[in-house]
Amino acid sequence: MTRTEEFEELRSLLFAIAYRILGSVSEAEDAVQETWLRYETSPAQPASAKAFLSSVVTRISIDVLRSARMRREAYVGPWFPEPLLTDPYQDPERSTELSDSLSMAALLLLERLSPVERAVFVLREVFAFGFPDIASTVGRSEAACRQLAVRARRHMDAGRPRFEADRKEREELATRFFDAFRDGDVDTLRELLADDVQMAGDGGGKAPLWGKEGAFGIDNVARRVAVFAPLFTGVGGVVELREVNGQPGAILRARDGKILGTWALDILDGRIQAIRTVINPDKLRHMGPVADAWAILREASLTRRSSRQPDSA
Repeated sequence: MTRTEEFEELRSLLFAIAYRILGSVSEAEDAVQETWLRYETSPAQPASAKAFLSSVVTRISIDVLRSARMRREAYVGPWFPEPLLTDPYQDPERSTELSDSLSMAALLLLERLSPVERAVFVLREVFAFGFPDIASTVGRSEAACRQLAVRARRHMDAGRPRFEADRKEREELATRFFDAFRDGDVDTLRELLADDVQMAGDGGGKAPLWGKEGAFGIDNVARRVAVFAPLFTGVGGVVELREVNGQPGAILRARDGKILGTWALDILDGRIQAIRTVINPDKLRHMGPVADAWAILREASLTRRSSRQPDSA
C-alpha cells in the first residue's frame, strides 16, 4: 500500500481526532492537511502509519489549540464549536463514545481542559489509544498521562449531561419541537421545554442573537422562540431537520436555500434542556452558501410592520 493509500484510509480518523481537540471543522481540516505534508516528506517509513499519523495530527492540534485559546477568550458573545453534521469516522465498537464526545455539550466541557488534557482524554476515552502511544504523542510519562486522563474524565463526568439513550424518542421530540416552531404553537413549545431550559447563540458579533447572555427558563425561551418563528417563516425560511453534532437539531435556511444557522437540542428526561444555535457565518461556510442574517432580519421586521398597518381602503 502506498503512503497516499495509507493516509486516505486513515483520513476520517485523523479528522475525528483533530475536530474533537479543536472544535473547528476548518482548523481540523487544516491539521489533517498539514499531517499529510509531514507524512509525505518524512524520510523514514513508520512501523505503524496509524500510530504515526495519529500522533502527528494530535501534536498539530495541540499547537493550534494553544494559539486559538487567546482568540476564543476575546470572542464576542458565547463561543460554540463549528457544527458538524456527519462524523466521517465510524467504529461500531465505540459508537457510544464517538457520539457522546461529538455533542456541543461535551465539546464545550472539553474547552475547560488544558490542550494536553484534552488531547489525552480524546485519545484515551474516545479512541482507546494505549498509554504508551499517548505518552509518546504528548511528551509526558505514561504515569503522568494516566493522571491527566483520570482528572479529565472526572471533570467530564461531573459536568456532562446524560442524554436520552433512545435515539428514536429524541428524534420524535425534536420533530414535535420544530413542528411547534413552524406553527408558532407556544403551548406545545412549553410542554417540550424543561423548566430550567437554556437557549444561547454563537454569532461572533456578526449576526443577530437572543440577547447578550441568551435566554433562561421555560417562559423566556418559549417567548423568544415564539417571537422568532413567525418572523422566520414569514420571509420564507425553511427548517431542515438534521442531526447536529450527534444530537437532534436542524439547519435553518433562507428561502433561497442559503444557510442561516444551526440549532442543536440537548434532550434529557423527555424535555429539551438546552438549545444552542450557531449563526456566525464564519462557522457555517463549510456546509454551503451562507445567508445574510442581518438582511433577513430587516426584511422580517419590514414584513411584520407592514402586516400591522391597517388597510387604507
